[in-house]
Amino acid sequence: MMPTRLIAALVCLPALAATLPAAQAAPQSTRPGRPTSEAKPAPKPPSLDDLFARLRASEDPAEAKGIARLIERHMAGSGSPTVDLLTDRARQAVTAHDFPLAAELMDRVTALEPNWSEGWNRRATVFWLLTDKDDALADLRRALVLEPRHFEAWAAMGRIYESLDDKARALAAFRRAKALYPQMEKVGEAINRLTPEVDGRDL
Repeated sequence: MMPTRLIAALVCLPALAATLPAAQAAPQSTRPGRPTSEAKPAPKPPSLDDLFARLRASEDPAEAKGIARLIERHMAGSGSPTVDLLTDRARQAVTAHDFPLAAELMDRVTALEPNWSEGWNRRATVFWLLTDKDDALADLRRALVLEPRHFEAWAAMGRIYESLDDKARALAAFRRAKALYPQMEKVGEAINRLTPEVDGRDL
């Protein structure tokens, strides 16, 4: 037969166990001089509007380049896994110099996500590589309707117009790119090169 004292101890164990968490927690909550720590929320990433404002205000080329990369990364995602996969395959096709395949893939991208500015910008790049300047310009215009702050699209438009010897439109496009991204490489050089020919030289 089980001893009486052991039986009494076993009966008391559940009650004792129930009181342990409260007993252990109490000293922590009542210990003086140690305020309860609260988890800080993760910092909110800057919005696209914030990034564009910082890009315009930046006077440091290295800082501006970093901000521009954040903007490009922000705009690079279509929101559709299928479209992102097709876009990546088009990029691989461009790397392999299979420009017709890249154009076909980007045709699907723009059909599936017609409101994605970067899709039109990337298809314009493929058309440029295919020396189809008219279609490249048409896609850049579409991209800029969807996102007028797309500085890469403005710069690309300037390069195409300059290659067509349309210097006035090239200068206007380069100026739009520079207004959005003042530290953008080579855009300032293009503006300095074209301004005397378009606006005339100062006497």
